[in-house]
Amino acid sequence: MVTLTQISYQVQPLPEKHLFKVKCVVLNPDPEGQKFSLPAWIPGSYLIRDFAKHIVSLEVVSQSGTSVAVQMVDKNTWICVPTAEFLTISYEVYSFDLIPRGAHVDNTHAFFNGSRLFLQIAGFEQLPCSVEILPPAEEKYSHWRVGTSMKGLTDSYGYGRYEAENYEDLIDHPVEIGDFQAIGFEAGGVPHEIIITGKHSGDLDRLCQDLRLICEHHIQFFKMPAPMEKYVFLLTLLGEGYGGLEHRSASAIHCKRDCLPKKNENGVSDAYCSLLGLLSHEYFHAWNVKRIKPAAFAPYNLNVENYTRQLWIFEGITSYYDELALVRTGLISKEKYLQLLAETITRVYATPGRFKQTLEQASFEAWTKFYKPDENSPNATISYYTKGALVALALDLSLRHESRNQYTLDDVMRALWVKYGITEQRLGEHDFERLVVEITGHNFKAFFDDALRSTKDLSLSSLFEKIGIALEFLPAASMEDLGNCKSSASPIKPLLEVRLKPATTEVQLAYVFAGSSAEAAGLAPNDVIVAVNGVRVDRARFEAVIANFSVGDEVIIHAFRRDELMTFTVVLQSGWLQVCTLHLTDNLSETQQKIFNDWLKS
Repeated sequence: MVTLTQISYQVQPLPEKHLFKVKCVVLNPDPEGQKFSLPAWIPGSYLIRDFAKHIVSLEVVSQSGTSVAVQMVDKNTWICVPTAEFLTISYEVYSFDLIPRGAHVDNTHAFFNGSRLFLQIAGFEQLPCSVEILPPAEEKYSHWRVGTSMKGLTDSYGYGRYEAENYEDLIDHPVEIGDFQAIGFEAGGVPHEIIITGKHSGDLDRLCQDLRLICEHHIQFFKMPAPMEKYVFLLTLLGEGYGGLEHRSASAIHCKRDCLPKKNENGVSDAYCSLLGLLSHEYFHAWNVKRIKPAAFAPYNLNVENYTRQLWIFEGITSYYDELALVRTGLISKEKYLQLLAETITRVYATPGRFKQTLEQASFEAWTKFYKPDENSPNATISYYTKGALVALALDLSLRHESRNQYTLDDVMRALWVKYGITEQRLGEHDFERLVVEITGHNFKAFFDDALRSTKDLSLSSLFEKIGIALEFLPAASMEDLGNCKSSASPIKPLLEVRLKPATTEVQLAYVFAGSSAEAAGLAPNDVIVAVNGVRVDRARFEAVIANFSVGDEVIIHAFRRDELMTFTVVLQSGWLQVCTLHLTDNLSETQQKIFNDWLKS
């Protein structure tokens, strides 16, 4: 017997119109006038997105069929006139936003996150609710199925009624509707599914096998049992695109279809490694941010920004463990892992903004500076993902060295799970730092002050040296050079310290780095360089033309700024952009070898 919930929803895709038709029934509305709202942002993506702007029509009727007056009181909140009868709120939501954080429907599929569609009914947020998912009306979509981690009362992949514990649970299960592929495996005694949307020729058996290793590793890392009854990866394959969004029992992933492993392919390509790292990252979030949460997110206020200085913990530490899991499971070699680390270090050290913004500031200002980047962002900000990952690395190596390998960051994360994840006690702003001291007995105040609250560079070289890894910085071979795991001598080439805009044949500047000769010469973002020393250049030839000169040469650059042709004199330099290289030294001591092997779990 199906029981009625105080709040119930109904969703139906309208593919050709790019709309979702939604109904919400409120059985016992507030007698003083029922308020409801649509979230302004989605947990895991710290940007006010104003989802209510996508509602194209909305009406409210009472049980007797009478129209109920409703007034919008702010950008995402409405209130109805008082009525004693139950209410049905009917509305349509334009959905053409093909990203993991959005909603998208066309004649190939339908996808949505609940925060894009489901109204939050004031006063009922903590009560159970249900949603009925209906198929598109047209017969040509009769083969479409439903993929979600939400608990359903129907067969797997079927239309019908699904249930949620409360509103927060309701919006934490993304939904894919379409003609997808579904594969599965078991990890830690828990069923896992991969829902794949998009054309491809990848080896899904290999993907299943490798992802199972990652999931089992993370489950064992935090110790059994797994915190979910079922987990679903919603994987959308595109020609271009990369990103993901975590949920308690699911993740929405977008990547290039070329990221899938090829059939009969040995090893792990760079593209496949990138996908495995993304899947690992979002899965680790099932513990770190979805259950271990900062106090600022308990509960979420979905109408305004929720500020915390701790995003480096939830994204940075997760970014450290996502690739570490790949080497610990044997999916990639130690040499490949050192290369990935070198690339992360290079990205951070190629960002002048690391001297302007602390890691805590980067976390706090995510809502504006990280999620709303501009042409000056590299000069003014640092990523709490990449620098946060380096702080996690430095903390891990410091713990291993200071305690003679008795304590590690692994121990801290497991203690964090026991104290703040299982109990759902929320993490205060300095609780993580206190926990490190509590576990190890060592005073890490100076470390955290420098790493989180100053703009000093981390002492990575000395930390690596203690475990037998040599870190070197070499002049970049190009502006796209990310370093590698082996040092090698290469001729010093001049560089123009800029980044170009992607997907254009023009030499259009995206960023001009602070303190560079390009900046000193007066070049600016959006300038389009057309000639060097009187010779026309395009994107394909630009770096090669610059490389033909020598460090210290003076070159004349012609560029359009808006519609005006301008002339700039640039003195070429090198050494500004340094790339990191990492490699194991010879003759490791027994202690170094032990710490190194334990770190990578060889």
